[in-house]
Order: sequence, then structure tokens, then C-alpha cells
Amino acid sequence: MADRAQSSTDADAVSRIIEEWHRQRPDLDPSPIEVLGRLHRSFLLYQSRTSKPVAAAGLSLAGFDVLAALRRSGEPYRLTAGELAATSLISSAGVTLRLDRLEGDGLIVRERDVKDRRVVHCRLTPAGLKLIDTLFAEHLENERSMLAGLKPKERVQLAALLQKLERSLGSTADPTVGVVTLVGC
Repeated sequence: MADRAQSSTDADAVSRIIEEWHRQRPDLDPSPIEVLGRLHRSFLLYQSRTSKPVAAAGLSLAGFDVLAALRRSGEPYRLTAGELAATSLISSAGVTLRLDRLEGDGLIVRERDVKDRRVVHCRLTPAGLKLIDTLFAEHLENERSMLAGLKPKERVQLAALLQKLERSLGSTADPTVGVVTLVGC
């Protein structure tokens, strides 16, 4: 037990997990945990730090994502539900739930297309535009602070490696598995 306590002060949680697997199953190579365990822990920390300011504004990360997609689209800041689904990598049903909430909060409006009444556009309201502009500026500053421990060259290297990993994971992904949202991206 003392050995475990000493180990916890010398190594981070992922290193401890790897050491424990080496002791318990020396026949297995737990090295993928070195990368993916750290990536997962980093994601959880990232998600926690990004969700707090968004929640303080009364939004979910999913709602923030929709507002960000509409803002990125440029004036008049409007997209169809299908375009939002493609942009946010979520299902149309998922988009509908988000839009209902955002519309109820007065952050978006839905408008029928004048040429094709079957098409519904979602547009930022002035309140929605003001909120996403404020939140996104805060979001970028928050992300900058999260990366403060990395030198600019390290950020470029990490981004390139993560892009490579994303491609690798994408090539082996099961297309039937649910998709994720990209916070503010």
C-alpha cells in the first residue's frame, strides 16, 4: 500500500494505471492507454472547462454549438435544420430538440422559405447573435488559457498529430455509432 501511495505522488493517473496493468497483466501491452487515456482525460477536463461558462449563460453545449453554426454561416445567420445537422454532425431529430429550446429562449426564429413552404430556415435573433458573439469570444479565451502550457510549435505539432489520429479513427469507425458535436467549431 505504501508503494502505491508513493507511486501516486511520482506519476499521474494514466501512468499509475499503466504501471498497475503491467503488474497485473505483464502479458499485455497497455501502451495505447498512454495516448488514448490521456486524450480521454484531457477531453473530460476540456468539456468541464467549456461547459461552465456556457451553462452560466443558460445554454447547453449542444445549444452553443447550434448558435455557433448559425453565426459561422454569415449574414443573415440562417440555415435549414438539415444544414445544421450536417454542420453539427448530429441527427435532424437532435437538431429539432435543440432548436425548440433555443426558439423558446428567444435566441433563434424559424421561418418558412418563401419559394418552398416545406423548407424551414432557422435564424439567429438579435439576442442570439449578441449572446453567441459574447460567448464565443469568451470560449476562445478559455481555450487559449487551456493551451497556455504548450509552446506555439508544440500546439502545431499536437494539432497535426490529433488530425492524423482523427483520420485514423475515422477510417476504422463504425458508421452506425452516434456522432459528436464540435463545441464552437
